Amino acid sequence: MFITCNKIYLNGFLLIISEMFDFVLHASIKYPNFKLFYTFLSCFCRQKARMGRQRKRMVSGEAPPPPRKDDKPLAFQRKDKKKKTDIGKVFINISIGLCIFSLIWFFYAIYMRSSLARRVATPHPSPRTLDANSSSAKVSPERFWGSYRPQVYFGMKTRSPRSIVAGMMWMRQFSDMDMNLRHTCEQGDHLQGYGWLMHDGLTFGVQEIRESDFTLTTEFVKRMGGDHGGDWTWRITAKQHSSAPQAPVISLMFYAAADTQGSLHPHLEERNRLASITGFSEELGNFKITFRKPVTGELSSAKYASYNYLQTVSPGLEKLTDIVKLSLNRKFVYSPPSGEKRHYIGLDTYKPPHHQSQQKPADPRKESDFVVHQVTVQTPFQIEALFESGSFFGRPNQLVSSVMTQELERRKAEFNTKFEKTFRLESNGFSQAQIKFAKAALSNMLGGMGYFYGQSVVQSVHNEYPLLYPEGALFTAVPSRSFFPRGFLWDEGFHQLLLSKWDAQVTRETIAHWIDLMNVEGWIPREQILGDEALSKVPAEFVVQWNENANPPTLFLALQELVEQLSSNLDEAGSQQTVAFLRRLFPRLKTWFEWYNTTQKGPLPNSYRWRGRDKDTNLFLNPKTLTSGLDDYPRASHPSADERHVDLHCWMALSSGVMATIAQLLGEPYEDYKHLHDVLSDNKLLSDLHWSDQLGAFSDYGNHTKAVSLVREKVYVPPGQARHQFPVARLVRSVRKAPKLQYVSALGYVSLFPFLLQILQPDSPKLEHIFRDMRDASKLWTPYGLRSLSKTDHLYMQRNTEHDPPYWRGPVWININYLAVRALHHYSNTEGPYQEKAADLYQELRTNIINNVYRQYVESGYIWEQYNDSTGRGQGCHPFTGWSALTVLMMAEHY
Repeated sequence: MFITCNKIYLNGFLLIISEMFDFVLHASIKYPNFKLFYTFLSCFCRQKARMGRQRKRMVSGEAPPPPRKDDKPLAFQRKDKKKKTDIGKVFINISIGLCIFSLIWFFYAIYMRSSLARRVATPHPSPRTLDANSSSAKVSPERFWGSYRPQVYFGMKTRSPRSIVAGMMWMRQFSDMDMNLRHTCEQGDHLQGYGWLMHDGLTFGVQEIRESDFTLTTEFVKRMGGDHGGDWTWRITAKQHSSAPQAPVISLMFYAAADTQGSLHPHLEERNRLASITGFSEELGNFKITFRKPVTGELSSAKYASYNYLQTVSPGLEKLTDIVKLSLNRKFVYSPPSGEKRHYIGLDTYKPPHHQSQQKPADPRKESDFVVHQVTVQTPFQIEALFESGSFFGRPNQLVSSVMTQELERRKAEFNTKFEKTFRLESNGFSQAQIKFAKAALSNMLGGMGYFYGQSVVQSVHNEYPLLYPEGALFTAVPSRSFFPRGFLWDEGFHQLLLSKWDAQVTRETIAHWIDLMNVEGWIPREQILGDEALSKVPAEFVVQWNENANPPTLFLALQELVEQLSSNLDEAGSQQTVAFLRRLFPRLKTWFEWYNTTQKGPLPNSYRWRGRDKDTNLFLNPKTLTSGLDDYPRASHPSADERHVDLHCWMALSSGVMATIAQLLGEPYEDYKHLHDVLSDNKLLSDLHWSDQLGAFSDYGNHTKAVSLVREKVYVPPGQARHQFPVARLVRSVRKAPKLQYVSALGYVSLFPFLLQILQPDSPKLEHIFRDMRDASKLWTPYGLRSLSKTDHLYMQRNTEHDPPYWRGPVWININYLAVRALHHYSNTEGPYQEKAADLYQELRTNIINNVYRQYVESGYIWEQYNDSTGRGQGCHPFTGWSALTVLMMAEHY
């Protein structure tokens, strides 16, 4: 009876354990190392349970007859009974042990799942490249204040997480448009042009903003002194256009806002004129902002003006425009001494929207002081606003009026001298108008530097929901002040190619900020959306960043430039700073490179594949690859793990070479990097993986078919039913021929990458094919630069969805054209059979690009995101003084 009970207990217990293993296996399904172990244990327990139910008492020979009641058990039978009892205890002990063991593995699996889920938001353990206070007023006073708010037309802030910010809004009074308030850079404002004409990235800036009938010139200059970054002064000059029928009346609104720290106190005079603001914050100490009265010009008489002001609180900097709009009232009267009285729109009491407190949940953020000074005056006029630090004792005079003018002129002269010394455009025969354009291109990139602080929203396959990344700072240039006023990883490498020529310290700090945002895996979120102002400009579907998604590692281009500057030894102090910077950077740089080399590896040895392609193939003519930076450029029609991407292969060849150079420079082990660089640069391997004989070009490889098109889906409407009651028919993809593994038949930018990144040897016969395709007007050549996709390709200028126009399917992009000009310059100066052809193409392509970008700037007032391959007209977003500003390097022939 005892043995039977033990067997029943044991069998049931083993079944329970097997079910527990199944649960653990399900909970740990994402951990392949555990899967085999759990499967084995589960099967073992089930087998033991079945054996226990079916086991019969067996002896050698036939089983003895059942004992009678009056028989006494024999001695050997008692021993057998004891032996079987011991076996039952053994199985019980084994089952208990297995249960304990399974529980340990279960909790370990839960721990591992939790640990992997946290890794995406876990910072890299190595010391940061930049010290925590590297941007503070004490360590870097000359860079503490700056125009680090590229998303607004004119604004200042410090390089600190919760800065006091200053800014300007304006509106035209008595216009047909009732509320034409300008504040954040918006393409919908339809300005005739705006941007920095001169900006040295450090001490001063001059910007021009052109409306239809007047122009605002904004100037600022800084002066060092004290412990908090010194003083600065703004000057705004308004002039009407000669074509304007009458002098416009304009309201300028200067404001200061505390971003959750510090306090502001307005000081009035003459009843309602805000004369000054005093304030205090931990980072700035005591300070004062003074608003001077408008004058007709420097040292001229005062002009009549009407004044309004607003003192309130704001829950966030992204709300400032809305607060001002909700505070405006038309009840105020503008009555100049000579002229009619008219009602104008002025600041009144802020009235929050009705639904804010009743229907929406309360904003959990801390409210901050917000003070606005409005001055309404007729053009022409000039107004100055002065910031003075309370720790700046013994200043010789105020930085206003003629003193400011003298300081500005000195800064402009220094800028012009440095610009010519750096780029030598005048020496190379460019006209003054072309030089002015080049200065504006550089200045807009410097004036587009922003300082952002906040948290990214990130996710990995181990997270059910997105997580908040640790808070971090980013000092970076932005591609476009209106459309992309935030940091993009692959854009930044191109930005720093230009900025490193102007100021290597800016490049060092920018790269360090990016690399310091790395997580423990070695991943950097490719799009940095830090802070509420940045978040307010981003569509919801682009906010979450996935840790499997890369971006081209273009920072290695900038690092390559810094290393090459070391060899020139032009600045010994700068060289020492760069070596020290690289030494601090290197531990994180190794992890970043290894992340690319492992997470983006392809199906074959030494091949690579971009992760993160669009998976909804039903809606896309060709699923996008946003992670490659080339978005809708044609890849394999059916995404799969079998793909090999030639551009990523070339990026890794470049990056491994730069890693080897830096490691050798620092005395670190470099052999593995050099070996990988040699392997990836091997032209035979490159051809084996990516050369398509049929296309006669380098190509991606994957599951592909050309027989795809967008067709209107059919929606069945039953007879007698109204059509509007049924879903709108969408454009969906129709596949007329099944895909197969093959080279992708697309000729364009991707095909050029072995040439663009100079992987091909100078005597490679593949160069002949590339040069022929580049110069063919039916394929890539245009009078304005190289088009992104061959005109003969079946996807040339085709929409990717009914809502997505072609993006990288024909238009001319300046960053890739810069790489092409740079590569042609290299091959034209390297001995080989194609040297002369490269030299001819270099001169022609460089001239075409420079002339068109300059011509479009003169005609439209902007540098553009891309250029039409048929007309050369600028298109996309504007101003785009990110990588399109590389035109300056082509003018200077600095590669």
